[in-house]
Amino acid sequence: MSEEGMRRVTAIQNGTIIDHVPAGSSLKVLGMLGLLDSRSTPISLAMNVPSKKLDRKDVMKVEDRELTQEELDRLAIIAPNASVSIIRDYRVAEKRSVVLGDELLNVARCSFSNCIMNNPREPLPHRILVHSRNPLELRCAYCGKTQSVDDIVNHLI
Repeated sequence: MSEEGMRRVTAIQNGTIIDHVPAGSSLKVLGMLGLLDSRSTPISLAMNVPSKKLDRKDVMKVEDRELTQEELDRLAIIAPNASVSIIRDYRVAEKRSVVLGDELLNVARCSFSNCIMNNPREPLPHRILVHSRNPLELRCAYCGKTQSVDDIVNHLI
């Protein structure tokens, strides 16, 4: 069998496949989805594999778990062009889209400690605005501070 024809990771019976994640970003995605600490969920990673679309990409297979729309919204921060397939009984049951909206609502707190969003006496929704998609620029809706992807990942709600 040729090297191109061989599978790098085996098929899963039920779960989620996340494809076209930017190369080297899969561990951030797993952290953002809360899967790094999960010992009961089998996860297969293929990192830096060749891709016609991205040159290099990461692919993740999460067994026995279907991502919710809220999780797809979080995924859009790191991998806005990812494709997500829901697998049931070894077949693609549905494809879900990853869309980065104009605002991230109650996904993460502002990284600026003096922002009104972080004041427990001010029960405001946590709003991060998407100012630019390419390159990605995120800003707090209240104080205007630019938020990096790492800031968002480190301040998830």
